[in-house]
Amino acid sequence: MKKILTVFILFVSIFGLCQKKWSLEDCIEYAKKNNLQIVQNTISKKIQDKNLEIAKREYLPVISGNFNNSINFGQAQYLGTNVRNDNFKNTINVGASVLLYNNRRLEKSVRKAEFEVEASQYDIISTQNNISVLIIQQYLTILLNKEKIKIFQSSFENAQKIYDRSKITTNAGTTSKTIEYESAAALSREKQNLKTAEIETEKSLFLLSQLLQMSNYKELDIEAINLSDNLENNIIEKDIWNITSAQPELKAAKSRINSAKLSTSILKTNYYPSITIQLGMNSFYNNLLNTKDKSSFLKQYSNNFVQEIGVSANIPIFNKGITKLQIEQSEINENLAKNNLDQQRQNVEQKIQKILFDMKSNFEIYSTAKENEKSAYLALDFAEKSFKAGLTSIYDVNVARNNYINAQSSLLQSKYSFIFSKKLLEFYENER
Repeated sequence: MKKILTVFILFVSIFGLCQKKWSLEDCIEYAKKNNLQIVQNTISKKIQDKNLEIAKREYLPVISGNFNNSINFGQAQYLGTNVRNDNFKNTINVGASVLLYNNRRLEKSVRKAEFEVEASQYDIISTQNNISVLIIQQYLTILLNKEKIKIFQSSFENAQKIYDRSKITTNAGTTSKTIEYESAAALSREKQNLKTAEIETEKSLFLLSQLLQMSNYKELDIEAINLSDNLENNIIEKDIWNITSAQPELKAAKSRINSAKLSTSILKTNYYPSITIQLGMNSFYNNLLNTKDKSSFLKQYSNNFVQEIGVSANIPIFNKGITKLQIEQSEINENLAKNNLDQQRQNVEQKIQKILFDMKSNFEIYSTAKENEKSAYLALDFAEKSFKAGLTSIYDVNVARNNYINAQSSLLQSKYSFIFSKKLLEFYENER
């Protein structure tokens, strides 16, 4: 009994997981955690974090110790006489060095690493934004296709009713066989339109699953969003400069310019001397193996204990002109970074301008499509009533229905295009 209950609970859990409807926020958050491009940028940032940590550690002194044992066997000449020189020697020393001056090279290295960390963080946000925009677009495409299914389903049902009625009237002899055939053809067209809409919906779900990098798109379904059928023309002029300057692509480019400038400044420190202080302690123990007069280990270490302090200066004189060439190369990299900022700013400005243009044009298209949809509905209603009264042919009804379906599709397309543009602008505005 327990096994059966466990299997049942597992089945219900799996079924419930498969039936989960994803919200737009769910899709975006899932992609942020699982998209491989975002993961790669996150790993790259961790590398920059370590570089920053390394740069900060350069302020610390370098401390090293050395421990050495040696045994010598042989003879040595002493006052013209060969004597045995068998001995055991033990030495130990500890030294430390601290950089006192290098024209702020360490400070500049830390600042450069900090700018690289900033740029990496903005790269992550930029990639997340790009993925989010694609997800928003695909999410709305799915909703649009689902709305089209409703349209074609309703049209199919109406065509089915007309076909059923035409069969009755044809069999009764009140209408010709041509009416039945034309009704059947219209029914087949509506069935094809419905199937096409269903396939397009499934395809759009498949494309969304690819963006989310999910293995099985058939387990994916999304929540509906309540979108008003009466969109408001609340478009106002936007400050494109403020929206543009807040985007992470530009912030990353600015950070890389600062990093490039500091690279040049760091190289220029090679023209200046560096001053280092050294501290050291050492002692040794020497045991003459061939003599009986031996001092104790601790006594020798105490007697031979030495401390030392020194200051050294490394003064650059000539290094084949390499420093000068490196600085010139770094200045070229600065120009590349500045040009990259200009390119990014141009791309973002054009993107925001296009969104604003699309919003305005899509709303105008939506307004005219709404009027056209009303007119097409009235025309279809009149054609169907006239057909029932025997005043018009089935061809007129089919033409009116096709016009109405096209008008509905155009209205939906313009509606979702406007909503997408508006969502995009809101998305980029929220970056400020």
